[in-house]
Amino acid sequence: MPKTLILIPSRMSASRLPGKPLLKINNLPIILHVYEKAKKANIGDVVVATQDLEILEEVEKNGGKAILTGKHHKTGTDRIFECFQKLKIRDVDYIINLQGDEPAIKHDDIVNLNNFMILNKSDIGTLASEIKDSKILFNENVVKVITKEKLNDNNFPIALNFIRKNLPKNNQNIYHHIGMYAYKVKVLEKIVNLNQTKNEIKNRLEQLRALDHDIKINVALAKSSPIGVDTKEDYLAIKKIMEYKS
Repeated sequence: MPKTLILIPSRMSASRLPGKPLLKINNLPIILHVYEKAKKANIGDVVVATQDLEILEEVEKNGGKAILTGKHHKTGTDRIFECFQKLKIRDVDYIINLQGDEPAIKHDDIVNLNNFMILNKSDIGTLASEIKDSKILFNENVVKVITKEKLNDNNFPIALNFIRKNLPKNNQNIYHHIGMYAYKVKVLEKIVNLNQTKNEIKNRLEQLRALDHDIKINVALAKSSPIGVDTKEDYLAIKKIMEYKS
């Protein structure tokens, strides 16, 4: 059975909401909510990759595992690869990069992505959900993915592009991209050793590095569209929802 490792990049210095990993929902920091969802998926070891000692200490204090990485990384992908190297684990087949700012992510979606990766032996996989609010289509803060075929529960089509704006006029097979990635280990190593592309830098989308180098990304349909915490408004909104549900 292929072995999967879940790595969660996290840092305190987010430009729009500094310190967000340690903001609390139901008296638990956001990074710990994500960590618990990853553990609940029960598909492999879970480690937080961080440049900040306070995040590492908070994770370890709550019984989790974290690795201190450098402060020089331009992307979360680079950060998780350093973490993987420091762990010195040799028998891992797939690495899942789980965003540290999506506390409402469903553990079932993590499991589903992992299963699709193993079944299809894909190089890279990610998630997307249906867009039910037209405002999302024109919100540049929300990343959209265009897939080759219409998504359903049983397929894993390739991504044709990832965009923030300038949507194609026919608007076919456009979904809300959810920033979780699964990689074959050798593909992750290849990507972090490639230079950032102009397309990636211009659009602020690191996944475009793979597409620009003809590395396919497959997309699975997610059951939900978790709110990422990018701003104070996002935090207050997700805090209200999660605390109400509890």
